Amino acid sequence: MRNKSTLNLILTAALTGLIAISLSSCGKKDENSPGVEFMPDMYRSEALKYYYTHTVDGDTLQNAMLPVKGSVARGYMPYLYDNTSEGYEAAGLNLKNPLKAKSRETYEKEGEELYGKFCVHCHGASGGGDGKVAAKLPGPPPAYNGALKNLPEGKIFHTITYGKGSMGSHASQLTQEERWKLVYYVQKLQGPKDTVKVAAAPTTTLTEKKKI
Repeated sequence: MRNKSTLNLILTAALTGLIAISLSSCGKKDENSPGVEFMPDMYRSEALKYYYTHTVDGDTLQNAMLPVKGSVARGYMPYLYDNTSEGYEAAGLNLKNPLKAKSRETYEKEGEELYGKFCVHCHGASGGGDGKVAAKLPGPPPAYNGALKNLPEGKIFHTITYGKGSMGSHASQLTQEERWKLVYYVQKLQGPKDTVKVAAAPTTTLTEKKKI
């Protein structure tokens, strides 16, 4: 009987202690503290923050890292011509529209829609450089069917990509395919190219040769 009374006393004391501990945990001083935690590192691991540094195996790394040099995003075709006078001339000589010419009418219509969104405010509806914004520029854009009539497709694409003069780059607003569609429509505004007449070499007669 005495052992049973002792066991009951121990159980009662233990239960009272547990109740006291649970009640005291409700009145924690730090409101943000989760109280007693079992293996907190399992669910409170340190999160990596943007634009911060972190250390892994003794190496300090930047969270916002640049891609490996030379890497190319999937579906993206690098543009090989530099934003220089030499690159501009090289694009004019070598760069050709990769979109199929047999679908040119379709591309022209899509290019016309893009032109209305990105170009008409400066270049005007007919490409004459008489857009509403052009009047506020230091100098209006040259007319497509005038000074720019014979501008080759490579230079048109290069200009849309990098910008030129008062015109800014449109590479961030238009994909390469959209820029080429726009080139087709600009060529439509240019109209037929001027034919360059090559002067014939002077002929010399037999008597003239003798004089020489």
